[in-house]
Amino acid sequence: MKFDYDVIVIGAGHAGCEAACAAAHLGSSTLLITLDMNKIAQMSCNPAVGGIAKGQIVREIDALGGEMGIVTDRSAIQFRMLNRSKGPAMWSPRAQSDRMKFMAEWRNIIENTPNLYLWQDDAIGFIIENETVVGVKTAFGVEFAAKAVVLTAGTFLNGLMHVGRVQIRGGRISEPASHGITEQLKELGFRAERMKTGTPVRIDARSIKFELAEKQEGDDDFHKFSYLPDVKRELKQRPCWIVNTNSDVHEILRAGLPDSPLYNGQIKSIGPRYCPSIETKIVTFADKDSHQLFLEPEGETTNEYYVNGFSSSLPLDVQFNALQKIPALSDVQIYRPGYAIEYDFFDPTQLKHTLETKLVKNLFFAGQVNGTTGYEEAAGQGLIAGINAHLNIVGGEPFILSRDEAYIGVLIDDLVTKGVDEPYRMFTSRAEYRILLRQDDADMRLTEKSYKLGLATEERYRLMLEKREQRDRLVDFCKEFSVKPSLINEDLIRLGTSPLKEGCKLHALILRPQLDINMLADVIQPLKSFLSTLDKQRRDEIIEAAEILIKYQGYIDREKMIAEKVMRLEHVKLKGKLKYSEIKAISTEARQKLEKIDPETVAQAARIPGISPSDINILLLLLGR
Repeated sequence: MKFDYDVIVIGAGHAGCEAACAAAHLGSSTLLITLDMNKIAQMSCNPAVGGIAKGQIVREIDALGGEMGIVTDRSAIQFRMLNRSKGPAMWSPRAQSDRMKFMAEWRNIIENTPNLYLWQDDAIGFIIENETVVGVKTAFGVEFAAKAVVLTAGTFLNGLMHVGRVQIRGGRISEPASHGITEQLKELGFRAERMKTGTPVRIDARSIKFELAEKQEGDDDFHKFSYLPDVKRELKQRPCWIVNTNSDVHEILRAGLPDSPLYNGQIKSIGPRYCPSIETKIVTFADKDSHQLFLEPEGETTNEYYVNGFSSSLPLDVQFNALQKIPALSDVQIYRPGYAIEYDFFDPTQLKHTLETKLVKNLFFAGQVNGTTGYEEAAGQGLIAGINAHLNIVGGEPFILSRDEAYIGVLIDDLVTKGVDEPYRMFTSRAEYRILLRQDDADMRLTEKSYKLGLATEERYRLMLEKREQRDRLVDFCKEFSVKPSLINEDLIRLGTSPLKEGCKLHALILRPQLDINMLADVIQPLKSFLSTLDKQRRDEIIEAAEILIKYQGYIDREKMIAEKVMRLEHVKLKGKLKYSEIKAISTEARQKLEKIDPETVAQAARIPGISPSDINILLLLLGR
């Protein structure tokens, strides 16, 4: 047993696993400390990965050489591409996972990653010398030395669970809370606050009347999370089910509100606006007498179902009685009630864009300790923190993704620039360049960066180059191939679009919303022959990527131009150049915000809430710009 490591990661949730693997793959001797080795990458809440904007983050993690996409595909029991009725900037992959197999896949990766070691214990504090972290102390009395430490403690820091008026100390159901770290960091000057999240009741499938629920099947096509062609969905695919609450359900829930920790003053911390509890829904949307609930299987063979949309901290009897008023759940049997949990987090404006803390050198924070919610947001932060922890040790340049390069870049910039006033959840609307950040091209955006860093493998990089070459060849073919009216008009009328008056390039036909490349391949033999030359395993993926480029090139080019203009301010360095307290020409609020966050660049300063365009102009003048 060794007691000296390059990087120590505290917490083996989604952030911790990605952080540990990234640091180890890059060559750092890495220790992952967890309270329970049987709960590595536990899906504490929903047994699903992805969703609106979250799915794009997972694709980015995979493109960078992370593990979440691979694990999700291998444990998926349903896959869906959300928002297909909208443009490709909004398409978002989502998978239902087998909870146990998800953890087993992660455990297998962790145990078989070179340079990565495990230790089961409770980390209770840091060893800090000269404002630099140099190690970690544990409850067993062990002291581990480290050159960098990544804190990814999730909901465990002083965690407190609520079911009605019952309170249980813990970081997750049946798991103990962790104490000591928050108290030490507050003594060092860190600002810590409390947040609240929750999870729904789990029910027994044998008690569900599925004939009274609406079936929701997954997609059966080529889409998945990982860009690696040999990673596939191999488990039996299962449907989800939709039911609805009703006025009888709401009446029982309203009657229970006096015993709800959210409304009787028992919980005082900040809860998620975008994933509210069922009691919050009936109060906030008092005019609605029905809300959708999704019954989601927890695994390939298990009878355990997750009632998505019914997060609650109401007493058990209230939850049970309310569920019984839903026809499909009139005989419902419960495995365990929903509960709320309060936990400590740290104001993320205390972090650099590398996720290193400003107060303690080589100490990194990732995941829910930064005020975020969601496995995907946590994993994205963990990957970046693990990379930068390694780079700090070896003296490499910081690895930072900008807002026009990745949703992960948007996420981290929002956190460190704006802070949080509620659990942060990623949405496509948060990204101003979302047509550049599509799920289909995360590998094109990020794999080369990661390969140069040493994280993405040579094989992954080669696959990306081959895909790009084939995609571009297909686009060029469509731009060069001419179509004559006499050969296509009859088929165009049959396909519901107007006939040609004169010949045109195939590219022009693909621009029509009624047509796509596969449709045209059925009627244009040279196109069909060309498609047969593409990599058979990835043909559909290549065709989709080419078609998106053809149909949306104008929008993509315009957004690139806007991003390039804004990025000029990203190169105007600000940190350490001005004493904000002495600049009387800007507002008092601007002075206070600039002093608190101490932005690296003028562009980052411009994104701080409360900083006006006139304040930015003053800063540019003072910088001589």
